[in-house]
Amino acid sequence: MTRISFHEMHDTIKSAFLLAGMPEGKANICARIHTETSRDGVYSHGLNRVERFVEYLNKNWVDANGEPNLESALGAMEIFNGNLGPGVLNSLFAMDRSIGLAAELGYGIVSMRNSTHWMRGGTYGWQAAERGFAAICWTNTESCMPAWGSKSECIGNNPFIMAIPRNEGPLVLDMAMSLYSYGRLQVTRLKNQKLPYPGGYDKEGNLTDKPGDIEETRRLLPTGYWKGSGFAVMLDLFSAMLSGGLTTSGVDNAGKGNCGRNNQVFIAFDPHKLNAPEFLEQAINETIAQLKSSIPAYEGGEILYPGEQSMKIRKENNELGIPVDDGVWMRVKELAGR
Repeated sequence: MTRISFHEMHDTIKSAFLLAGMPEGKANICARIHTETSRDGVYSHGLNRVERFVEYLNKNWVDANGEPNLESALGAMEIFNGNLGPGVLNSLFAMDRSIGLAAELGYGIVSMRNSTHWMRGGTYGWQAAERGFAAICWTNTESCMPAWGSKSECIGNNPFIMAIPRNEGPLVLDMAMSLYSYGRLQVTRLKNQKLPYPGGYDKEGNLTDKPGDIEETRRLLPTGYWKGSGFAVMLDLFSAMLSGGLTTSGVDNAGKGNCGRNNQVFIAFDPHKLNAPEFLEQAINETIAQLKSSIPAYEGGEILYPGEQSMKIRKENNELGIPVDDGVWMRVKELAGR
């Protein structure tokens, strides 16, 4: 397995974005986020997503110079138009603004319409939690998953994130509305591996653990079956209601895939305005202790809290370098002119 230093990966991705027409400051931030995403083990939305993002820029589906502008302010809530700017930059801005409102008022809600793919949703949960704020955020997407009982794509795989700060490291839940995201399918396929559990249907309509078969049919299995399907629908509608933006059906009609004028919602809380710091630490640590004291279902198994695995992978990859698929790495270097 090839491992690349954080610095080398960041500089290579930045060069690819510069050649695709991004201003240097924006290219630097986006490259950092992609690199941090791979460093934390979410390879599908880090290095592996660079080529697709460059394609978005080349097709003008993403406006490299697009900036969000305020359209409405309602006390602790603000609504912005993302003007098809890079979803990463729009989302970092929106979460930062939500944190600013929370610092002043105890909580803040910022919605963003007319945005583009935000890459790893967990980025914005970590952004808040590492600054001492709790957060909930989500985005809607194009149709890329069948509703429960359907075999054709008609709902978005709308990622949902929750984050809570903690002295010893935050708790961050970053989940798609499918059992496995398309990115996870790709990473597993590139490793010539099977999924731990069946994650969708093959051409014969049978549940399968083969990622390539699911990518071919695009019949993802919703998280919690009908519950994940319903959750996806409601997240889509709430994102439109809170931003005045398009629902998934409108994103589909825009014809730009997952860059088709998405909505994103960011909610931040200042937990220390709600409770004493000692209360939150005690509540979290008691919960983690109870999780760790439970009996693993399998010999040698480990019970992890949300975000724990990411921190372990981050530490390992900081020390040893970030693993890459050689084919993906070669393609990104070509895009960077190297």
